[in-house]
Order: sequence, then structure tokens, then C-alpha cells
Amino acid sequence: MQSFIEALINADFPFLRNALFAGLLSSVLFGIIGSVVTVRRIGSLAGAVSHAVFGGIGLALFFTARVFPVPPIAGALLFAVLSALVIGVVSLKAKQREDTVINAIWAIGMSLGVVFMAKTPGYADPSTWLFGNILLISGRDLLFLAILDIIVLFLAWRFYPQIEASSFDEEFARTRGVPVERLFLVLLGLTAVAIVLLQTFVGIVMVIAMLTLPSGCAGVFSRSLGVMMLSSCIFSVLFSAGGLVLGWLFNLPIGAVTVIIAGIIFLGFSVFRALGWCKTR
Repeated sequence: MQSFIEALINADFPFLRNALFAGLLSSVLFGIIGSVVTVRRIGSLAGAVSHAVFGGIGLALFFTARVFPVPPIAGALLFAVLSALVIGVVSLKAKQREDTVINAIWAIGMSLGVVFMAKTPGYADPSTWLFGNILLISGRDLLFLAILDIIVLFLAWRFYPQIEASSFDEEFARTRGVPVERLFLVLLGLTAVAIVLLQTFVGIVMVIAMLTLPSGCAGVFSRSLGVMMLSSCIFSVLFSAGGLVLGWLFNLPIGAVTVIIAGIIFLGFSVFRALGWCKTR
């Protein structure tokens, strides 16, 4: 632990401080968006969007090598928003086909990413995008995360009653004049953008875990959506910091270690709850 602290304050390791700040900033998104995703039980929707992003990254790398430079984040955003829009419309208009469309987007996005990378001249390592590397995060990435944090915090504060009502009882929310469909589409859009930014932290494959595991842990103790959001942010900070420290000390992939810590603690809470040692929300 002492060696980690020494490295953290060492001017020669700015990337480690960036990684710590990224974990803190990401925790706000994991906590707030993840809580709504968990309560509304749309984890599979978020999972499809996160995997569709891989297709956009592959397309951007292909265009950069063969046509003109395209930032990978631009391709990722394009695919994320489009997939979120398609899933959102199908969910609202054709509920019975939702699972099929989710699975199709999930598979097509990943497959397109593999195809585009295979046709990209040179070697494109997919593991960086699939599993992430928080030590490579830049100051620009931190700025984007901070801006998205501010937007999400403002929307959560400004529209909290509507978000809470539509998350727990859509029919009641409609009778109260809450624009349930619009809120749902906005949530998917924000989730899509957050996934694109957060994939740098834990990668495409693992981002969905961090959108659900901290909020799953928080749900054991929380009796309201607001408390769940706050608790989930705290759990995310603990998981992120723990993964960074252990990954650095033992030379392990930080994103994977973070998810393992979160998964073990979540499973522990689940066992305690099943045995009646924890009261459910």
C-alpha cells in the first residue's frame, strides 16, 4: 500500500492520478445511471448497447486506415446512440419483439467490430477496447467524464420525482402526467454516451457489470431511489479504488480486478440476503 501511495504522489506517474480521478468521476455515472438501470430492470438493454459500441470502434479504425481519420470515440458514439434509439423504439412500440432485437444488436455489433478490425491493415488489438485500460486515460477523457457527471447530476436533481415514479410504477406515473416514454429514451441516450466514455475504464465487456453490481449492492440497504443512487456511488468509489490499488500492486488488469471485487461483494450480499441476514429493500 505504501508503494502505491508513493507512486500516486510521484510526479513521474501522472497516469496513476488520472486513473484515480477517472475512477471517482466514473463512480457518479455508475451510481446514478446504474441505479435507474437496475430498478427498471433494463440491464440487458444496456448490455446490448455496450456491445454494439464495438462495431462503431471497428468501423472507425477501418476508416482511419483506409479512407480518412475517424476518432474511435466518434464511431462508438454513432453506434451507441443508434442502437439505443432502435432498442428504445422497439421497447415502446413492439414489446414482444424486444428480446429478439436486443440479442440481434448485441451479436451484430460485436460481429461488425470483429469484421472491420480483421479488414483493417496492420494489427488492431481488440482487447484494449473489450477490457479497457484505465492507466491510458487522458486529461481530455477526464474532462468529458466531468461534463457528463454534471449533466447527469443536474438531470437527476431536476427530474428526480419523475424518474422515481416512472422507475417503480409506469402506469401511476402516466396518470400523473409524467412523460414516461420520453424519460425512457433520454435514459437510454445517457446510458449510451456513458458507456462510450466508461469503456476506457473497464472496457466494453465489463462496463455493464459496473452499471449493475454497485447498485445491486446498494439495493440491499436502500429504501428509496435517491438513497440507492448515493449508496451505489459510494460502492463504486470503493470498488474502483480497490481495483486500482490491487491491480497496481500485483500487476493485474485494473478493470478486471475492479469487476471481480464488485462481483464478490455483490454475491456475498446476495448470500446474506438469501439466508435472511440482510433485510431487503
